[in-house]
Amino acid sequence: MAVFPSTAAAQARNKPRRPRSQRAAYLFIAPIAIGFAVFYIWPLLQTFYFSFTSFGVFGGNSWIGGENYERVLQDVTVGRALLNTLLYTVMGLITLPVSIIIAELLNRPGLRGVAIYRALYFLPFVTLPAAIGLLWNWLYNGDYGLINEVLSWIGIDGRYWVSDPTTAAYAIGLVMIWSHVGYYLIIFLAGIKAIPRDYYEAAELDGAGPVRRFVRITLPLLSPSIFFTSVISVITSLQAFDLIYIMMSQRNPALGSTQSIVTLFYKWAFEENAQGPAAALAFLLMLLIAALTFLQFRLQKRWVHYA
Repeated sequence: MAVFPSTAAAQARNKPRRPRSQRAAYLFIAPIAIGFAVFYIWPLLQTFYFSFTSFGVFGGNSWIGGENYERVLQDVTVGRALLNTLLYTVMGLITLPVSIIIAELLNRPGLRGVAIYRALYFLPFVTLPAAIGLLWNWLYNGDYGLINEVLSWIGIDGRYWVSDPTTAAYAIGLVMIWSHVGYYLIIFLAGIKAIPRDYYEAAELDGAGPVRRFVRITLPLLSPSIFFTSVISVITSLQAFDLIYIMMSQRNPALGSTQSIVTLFYKWAFEENAQGPAAALAFLLMLLIAALTFLQFRLQKRWVHYA
């Protein structure tokens, strides 16, 4: 009597094996995947859980529901920090047109020393934020700062730039622009050089001037780079912390007018021992970043042109 194997056994035997290249690919991406899960996914889940708990003075936490979110949404300092963060975000976006203009100027034919200019512009971006903050604190100093000294040469009275609530946030925003121009400049300069010269030559033959060629050719073909840098700029600005923390001391009268969401999170979590509200604030900031990034990706279909 013949014995026939079962249908399941036959299917298992006939099932194709994964190629070695596929198994090797999983092995190569495993360290990145494990690191992402341990250092990003797990902290995210912990933050979400802690945002519904209250921490005791001597450790331990207890479930309190949505009280932390109620405190965050009702706290006046959160609204002020959100407005300051949005101001930093707008000033961060101003960096993009500044970088585009400089990149266009550096792309002029026959310009010598382009590599030196690129290095000089890029140098602030790779400089430690602590060094940048200390340098600009000295420049902004109201008593012996270089900026006020230069203004006095033309008869303008200086002021205490980072101690005045009306100017402190703008002063820090200008430092952010100065320190990030070089990064975006490199991206835009590479994008401009990738545009075929035939387009410019044809437009020039048709009588288009430099401004018209820039508006009609450079900007549309540079839109993918502009979209990428705008996403990076928004995410970076919404997480502004280091320069604000370094340039603003705790006794500075303008501290409240410069505080961002992340500096407020640091204050609650590490100075006031309010980890629950701080976790809720951090999770809401993550949702804000995700929402704005999603909105940018949705809108990019209307103005980004891929050659």
